[in-house]
Amino acid sequence: MSIADTELAPWTTAELEERLRDVVARRYHHRHPFNLRMHEGTLTPDELRRWILNRFHYQQHIPIKDALILAKLETSELRRLWIHRIHDHDGTAPGEGGIERWLRLGEAAGLERGRLLSGEEVLPGVRLAVDGYVNFCRLRPPLEAVASSLTELFAPDLMRVRIEAFERHYPWVDAAGLRYFRGRISQGRNDSQEAIALVLDWARTRADQERAVAALSFKCDVLWSLLDAVERG
Repeated sequence: MSIADTELAPWTTAELEERLRDVVARRYHHRHPFNLRMHEGTLTPDELRRWILNRFHYQQHIPIKDALILAKLETSELRRLWIHRIHDHDGTAPGEGGIERWLRLGEAAGLERGRLLSGEEVLPGVRLAVDGYVNFCRLRPPLEAVASSLTELFAPDLMRVRIEAFERHYPWVDAAGLRYFRGRISQGRNDSQEAIALVLDWARTRADQERAVAALSFKCDVLWSLLDAVERG
């Protein structure tokens, strides 16, 4: 076997999973200076409200990107597996779901829900980052679109840190507004387990494996860019 053939040999399933988890560990936005300041308790009320308002623009587009992924899945089994993500964020009835819980977080922090829903104050850099992610899920094949969701691997740990930070450092935010974070601990764990199982099953060639890793790196860039925009204000 030539050196070139060796270099192009597929990683084992364990090696691919290790590489995916390494991307999240190194590049997830838990390391961003804005998130570090949030968890240290040094954000001003205006900075925290700015994050809640702009992050809502991303939250609103989660079920949209999941609907785009859903449309790419070719079997009923896969569509049944994925569709609960839309229900998780949109709810199955008025007043339910992650988007509603984020609106209540905004209210708990002193933001009228009309300000969040209008989108008028969303920063250009945030719009660009979110549009980039939605278009990625629209245009890329299922493997890459699903792999991009694997930032959820770290979400449960981040949610725990965030809840503790809000309770300790931002007591002026009504505790009822933290329901979104609490719900995402179990949802993020389940979602990431489902998604990584699909990626590990679908990515059989070295080229596909590298595309999956690149897709996850791109998603980390999206989240990092969103916080860059929020930090600059």
